[in-house]
Amino acid sequence: MDTQIVELIGKQSLTAQLLRAGLEVAIPIRDRGIDLIAYADIDRRVTRFMSRPIQMKAAMRRSFSVNAKYERVRDLLIAYVWELHDPSQTVIYCLTYQEALSIAKHLGWTRTASWKRGAYSTSQPSAEIVSLLRPHLMTPDSWWQKITDSRNDT
Repeated sequence: MDTQIVELIGKQSLTAQLLRAGLEVAIPIRDRGIDLIAYADIDRRVTRFMSRPIQMKAAMRRSFSVNAKYERVRDLLIAYVWELHDPSQTVIYCLTYQEALSIAKHLGWTRTASWKRGAYSTSQPSAEIVSLLRPHLMTPDSWWQKITDSRNDT
């Protein structure tokens, strides 16, 4: 399937999950490393506007990557949207850049020639990678927490 279609389907799946969480979504006009911004504004659970930028990585099956260029985007979340071939199987994992980098270091990716060029990826994540991602599996409740938790402020 065309990569642009995969991205569109992924963005719709991610947006739907964020909306189910009671969050709002804004899509930047220009692509500068942020695919969308999730935010909470008018809700009894928040006393001020709270938001986080999100970079999305969508795959018909599975794909995990870490790219050094995203380190520069403050407070960036990276959402990995997998299994888009079947909406009933679609899962989303969300990590901060530092959490994704930690996995890359654990796997030895940051010592490779590919990483020296700025990125490392796999389209066939191992069972170990899936296990490392499991704590980052998103639900509406975990999205709300991830976006509005004031401990995320830096």
